Amino acid sequence: MIVRHRNYDLSARNTFRMKVRCALYVEVTEEADLPALDWDALPQPLMVIGGGSNLLFTADFPGTVLHFADGRGDSHEIPPRPLGPDSGGLLLATVPAGSVFDDFCAWAAENGLWGPENLSLIPGECGASAVQNIGAYGVEAKDIIAAIRAWDLQERRFVTIDPADCAYGYRTSRFKTDWKGRYVITAVTYRLSQTPQPKLDYGGIRKALEERGVSTGAGISGHPRPDKREGPKEARSAENGRGRSEAKAIPAPVLTPQLIRDTIIDIRNKKLPDPAEKGSAGSFFCNPVISREHFARIVATAREENGPDYQVPHYEVGDQIKVPAAWMIEQCGFKGATNGGAKVYENQPLVIVNDSGEASPEEIIGLEQRIIRTIEGKYGITLHPEVEHI
Repeated sequence: MIVRHRNYDLSARNTFRMKVRCALYVEVTEEADLPALDWDALPQPLMVIGGGSNLLFTADFPGTVLHFADGRGDSHEIPPRPLGPDSGGLLLATVPAGSVFDDFCAWAAENGLWGPENLSLIPGECGASAVQNIGAYGVEAKDIIAAIRAWDLQERRFVTIDPADCAYGYRTSRFKTDWKGRYVITAVTYRLSQTPQPKLDYGGIRKALEERGVSTGAGISGHPRPDKREGPKEARSAENGRGRSEAKAIPAPVLTPQLIRDTIIDIRNKKLPDPAEKGSAGSFFCNPVISREHFARIVATAREENGPDYQVPHYEVGDQIKVPAAWMIEQCGFKGATNGGAKVYENQPLVIVNDSGEASPEEIIGLEQRIIRTIEGKYGITLHPEVEHI
């Protein structure tokens, strides 16, 4: 089915809730409808969107906005299939591009399949995951994408794209560069594993799991732990005849994709705004990757301000260092800063929110530019927006 709306209000189609319009909005629910569209008659330019969760509309869009929706219905009906006879427990799952990505993560976790659990609660749709190379907690979409099906607007035919040809990088791909505007993604095939493959050493996951009583050492299964009831051994023995050496074994939770997903959802909910309450596009800036020499200068500055033992948060990336943009934004005093209806979110300064619900694109951009200029002046780093400006 094809649905068309002229002079369409896009405020419900972007998570920043910018009150802008497009000349024509087209929603397509079936692959077979794509060849039937009169592409040459559509108002130009043409922009394909997913859930609108990584966009900042800076003004009304003069052309056509096209959305390929999930006409199949419930994304939990995905039928996984073996990768091959000697796949070592790997499965493939093909998901319509319009499916909510977190619904896919939920389905995989519920079925005990490893791969996307660290990406839980990232907003947006599956098609956009392949464009943006979404990532969180040490995992990126490219790590689990096996194939991409798309309508080629240039050649007017359906194609299957190998992820190896997509030039995936940190929050980027060829879909955002030389392929921009060429493809309408209709489905993404993900590679999942029945064999445990937990990735825990990023963003406090391991610590959060251990606080839940989960063993995160060698092996994946839970381990018994002693009964931790209070009181001296004599009192416990009088009560139930068991001394310390005979304490009741209580099984610890087993490390599963569902447990990791639940833990990550808890972490994200504490740091990030609920999109239903505060409009935003999630992480606004990319985390910069710099040389070790540059990082040493930042450490020296930070220790002058915070004391000689101060530790600057960072991650090793080969022979370079990734510095959290959120840390720099907070160090520069922007946590909670406002510009009209726009605000740097108090719990996660990497996020800019439409705090009033009525923020204009100019207010968002004004706050963005203040942050960029200040960090450039203090740290010699130019932050680049992760959010695409339209």
